[in-house]
Amino acid sequence: MTKLQAPPDTYSPGWLSTLDGRTGIAQTMRSRYAAMTSDLGGAESLSYAQRSLVERALWLEYWLQQQEVELAEGKEFDVSRWIQAANGLQGILAKLGLERKARDVPSLADYLAARESHA
Repeated sequence: MTKLQAPPDTYSPGWLSTLDGRTGIAQTMRSRYAAMTSDLGGAESLSYAQRSLVERALWLEYWLQQQEVELAEGKEFDVSRWIQAANGLQGILAKLGLERKARDVPSLADYLAARESHA
C-alpha cells in the first residue's frame, strides 16, 4: 500500500494511518492527534466515536488551513465552503469538549502495590 504524502483531499476514515510517517505533515498530524486525545484524558480512555471525531476534527482543521493558504496566495477561495467547514469543526470540538480532562491515574499506594505484585 502506498503511503500518502499529505492528508487526502476528501475525508475517509483511517486517513491518519495512511500518511507516510517520514513526512513532516504526518508527524505534525500524529502529534496533534496525540495532543487532542491527551487533552481528552488519553486515547485509551476514549470511545470509538470520540476517536472518530478527533480524526474528523484534525482533517477539517487541515482542510481549513489549506484553504487559508490558497486565499493568502490569491487562489480561488470559496468562503461558503470555508464557513461550513469551520462550523463543522466547531461542532465537533464542542461535542468532544473544549476543556482538558485529567487522566485517570492510580494513587501512589495502588501503583506501588501493583508494581510489587508484578515483581
